[in-house]
Amino acid sequence: MNKRQVIILWVIAIVLGLAVAAVKLTQKDKNQSATSRAPGQTLLESFPASDVSSVEIKGAAGSVSLAKKDGKWTINERDGYPANSSYVNDFLRTLGDLKVTRGMEAGPSFAPRFGMDENAANAGDRGLSASFKDAAGNELAKVSLGKNIESGADAGPMGGGSVGRYIRNHADESGFYAVSEMFPSVSDEVTRWLEDDFFSPEKIKAITLSQKGKDEAAWKVTRETEEAEFKLEGAAADEVLDTTSTTPLKSLFSYARFDDVLSAAQAKERGEAGDRRNAVIETFEGFTYTLTITPSKAAAEGETPPPVDNVLLTVSVTAELPKERKKEEGEKAEDAKTKDAAFTERLKTLTEKLEKEKALAGRTFLIAKSSVDALLKERDQLITKAQPAPAADAGKGSVQQMPGGLVATPPARTATTPPIEAVTPPISIPPMEEKETKAEVEKKD
Repeated sequence: MNKRQVIILWVIAIVLGLAVAAVKLTQKDKNQSATSRAPGQTLLESFPASDVSSVEIKGAAGSVSLAKKDGKWTINERDGYPANSSYVNDFLRTLGDLKVTRGMEAGPSFAPRFGMDENAANAGDRGLSASFKDAAGNELAKVSLGKNIESGADAGPMGGGSVGRYIRNHADESGFYAVSEMFPSVSDEVTRWLEDDFFSPEKIKAITLSQKGKDEAAWKVTRETEEAEFKLEGAAADEVLDTTSTTPLKSLFSYARFDDVLSAAQAKERGEAGDRRNAVIETFEGFTYTLTITPSKAAAEGETPPPVDNVLLTVSVTAELPKERKKEEGEKAEDAKTKDAAFTERLKTLTEKLEKEKALAGRTFLIAKSSVDALLKERDQLITKAQPAPAADAGKGSVQQMPGGLVATPPARTATTPPIEAVTPPISIPPMEEKETKAEVEKKD
């Protein structure tokens, strides 16, 4: 190979090298110009979740404002009622760790295509926007949550489904992003953010219900032990409590939930004060619950009625908890130690329960009427009339107690009623076979 050929080969190699470098640089510039955040990177370069003091979420249905006060999240639209802190903290943590799966280069004007049109009235087109501010009111971040991302029909044996959501960081105008997070707990409905802790009487001992619109008692039931049935105070001799009506009172409000918490103005506007009723629930462990139950006004003309029949309820809680356990006579030392430990643990649980339930005082809850139906029965709905015992007359036969307190007896005999006789048919006994004598047997042979 001569010198000229070598030079030509070097020139070709240099040209090819420059061409490859140009292609790589072009691809690099293209990738860099697509979006500011690449797949695998966090959506926000830095998100100071610990500095967030308020969150405002807006959507087609309305808006909700969350504010941190004394380290706890509250809801402004409900006069500072506690928010579900786990929902808020999960939202902040998820947003801070959120990673991009795909970037789409597009300007802010393309927001409606991704379901982030802030002027749309439809929830699917509007999406949700959330802004985060610090204690001084400075905006730390703002994001919009758009349409869900649907997978292809061949994604699995069950076909397609949502695999993520489109999201926009308003501080990043380079494009929109796809993420794998669905944000199922984020909503613009106030009720979705309410802390759902409610009161729950345990081991109910006595219940008193007032008359409608009055403080005088309509009835009171009590029982001596947790296993006993209720007894009606002041019951007449022929009045017996109907256990089908009183049994639900033993577990009253055990599984109750509220639908909403009303502001003071809302409670005043919606309540029918003239038909209010008061109730007092006492427990064997020293708790006393004082309730005020007010019917909710019917929906105004043109207003959408609530989905269920609701009532307004307020509750205040007090308790006299024992300081020490009563010792049993002849109690062994090892038994006493075990019982003391159980008493201490139970006292701790009751003390925490009291503090949580006392925080509900002064609030008006909107609950389903079905939660208080058992409590709002009238006195005559709790009792049945006792049936007198039948006279001792053999001719009338046995007495059978029927459901609802009815007594069933067989028809009585009269002078014209024919007597009932028991006749036993004759028994036919077959004749016994006579045994053959020895002589007759020999004769046959």
